[in-house]
Amino acid sequence: MAGIIDPDQRLRIWIDMTNSPHVVIFRPLIARMIARGHEVTITARDFAQTIGLLERFNMPHTVIGAHGGAGRVGKARAMGSRTSSLVRFARRERFDVAIAHGSTDQPPAARAARTPQVTMFDYEFASTMHHWNGRFATRVLVPSAIPEWALWRYGIRAPKLVRYPGIKEEYYLADHVLDREVIPELGLDQSKIIAVLRPPPEVTLYHRGLSSDVFTATLDRLIEAGPTVQTVVLPRTDRQREELVGRPVIVPERPVDGPSLVATADFVVSAGGTMNREAVALGVPAYSPFAGRLGAVDQALIDQGRLHRLENAAQVVLEKRDRRVPATHRDPEALIDMMLTVAGARG
Repeated sequence: MAGIIDPDQRLRIWIDMTNSPHVVIFRPLIARMIARGHEVTITARDFAQTIGLLERFNMPHTVIGAHGGAGRVGKARAMGSRTSSLVRFARRERFDVAIAHGSTDQPPAARAARTPQVTMFDYEFASTMHHWNGRFATRVLVPSAIPEWALWRYGIRAPKLVRYPGIKEEYYLADHVLDREVIPELGLDQSKIIAVLRPPPEVTLYHRGLSSDVFTATLDRLIEAGPTVQTVVLPRTDRQREELVGRPVIVPERPVDGPSLVATADFVVSAGGTMNREAVALGVPAYSPFAGRLGAVDQALIDQGRLHRLENAAQVVLEKRDRRVPATHRDPEALIDMMLTVAGARG
């Protein structure tokens, strides 16, 4: 299924970003791809802070489509429209390989355009996404914590399935350089406890009907702690931003360098996955109030004591963290090699 890459071959690579974490994930990997001599084209969906982050980091991109909202009908309609647009885009551009993290739009579009497609994810229970990916992707990259049998029902198995050691954050954060402007930009005082919070992704279907009480109680506890704790909240939607108006928390007015913010924090509380795993990779205490079915990656991190499942706001330790805890890095080139070895394989 996979072709062999000529080290001197210049590839035309298409990366699709559908959510704001994808900018942080792919930014350092794209820099390395370009350094290898490859040409990279980015398409992006207008959702959350995806476009704002691309603009902040001066990453050229083409905006195609937007999020369909919380309802299934809206999601399906938006996906169909965006996929059709991506098919036309990919057929015109004739890329050598397409890459995405958790996109349900790019895999069918790439298949229709006969472009080898690599999809990544690290939560095995998003069934709708994986049924699409299992059918259309050329290669699926997941952390080795996810067992092979967990993906069989989606049609994802070797040789299509490739499991890599560790977590993706340990790879793409290996190149991270701290943006020291984050501290003055947000008015942070490093002598005080810095808490970074990311609320639940309310429009994600696998969160529907689940309680966010623990997250809300944690936010309330941090506010009640008074001026010794500085709380930075990163809302996902305009609605979440509006709900924070008037509360004594710091809400960035524009997208910030998330890993740099995490690196300055004393702890992170995120109901999603990426920011918690970034904290883990950077040696920062992380708490997950995620109330859904726990994935194998997060369970492994909890078992290792690197991530804490938050069931009560009182579990959060309000103190300055031990900054002697080292970051954990892995070679990004190894991850890139896994992506690009499909170039030349036609679906």
